[in-house]
Amino acid sequence: MCHPVIRAAPTFDKYQLMPLIPEEPQIHESAQGPRATPASGRTAPTPRPVPGPRPAAPSRPGRPGPPRPAPPVQRAPRDVAPAKPGPSGPATPAATAASPQIQLIPASAEGALDAAEEAVDLLLDSGRAPGDVLVITTGAQHPWAEHELSFGEASYWAQHDAGDDVFYADASVVSRAASRPVVVVAVNGGPASAAATALPLAHSRAGALLIVCGDPQQINSVLGAGV
Repeated sequence: MCHPVIRAAPTFDKYQLMPLIPEEPQIHESAQGPRATPASGRTAPTPRPVPGPRPAAPSRPGRPGPPRPAPPVQRAPRDVAPAKPGPSGPATPAATAASPQIQLIPASAEGALDAAEEAVDLLLDSGRAPGDVLVITTGAQHPWAEHELSFGEASYWAQHDAGDDVFYADASVVSRAASRPVVVVAVNGGPASAAATALPLAHSRAGALLIVCGDPQQINSVLGAGV
């Protein structure tokens, strides 16, 4: 008779020391570095290049058209005070043309030319330049004018235009004469219309002083009405 085989279970001694298995330290995935490429034969992906700075955009061409005009130059304002109207009407102009001073030397028709000569001498002695004086006669011409006209009117008026000396002119041609600082009128005869025409013209030709030699009553009547 066969007996069954009885396998005995291993027994352990409770006092037998078991070998210790050291505990593997767990390393965080972030500190492990890049994972190794598996050995399956796949190639690692090509790293992407780091993008650099973007190039500047090209400037756009301007719109075709005419160039813009330069801004107008601004002028500095002038400090001019506005004119204030008067109590009884509009304001008068700030500046008016100065009228020449009028001086009357009483003389007869026969002595008017001599009085004019004396007036010219006083003017030159006081410092007036000869070219500043114009002498007008209403009657007989001055001897100097008669002498110069004997050489022709061209020569006569050339001396007037030069303005280097005292110029003597008849009342009939005074409208052609230019203005001078001092005008001397000798009312030495001639028609009454000559004085009436010559005196207003002489007043307009005088820049600073008008001297009239002649009859005071006649001179005042003409200057009072026509000047």
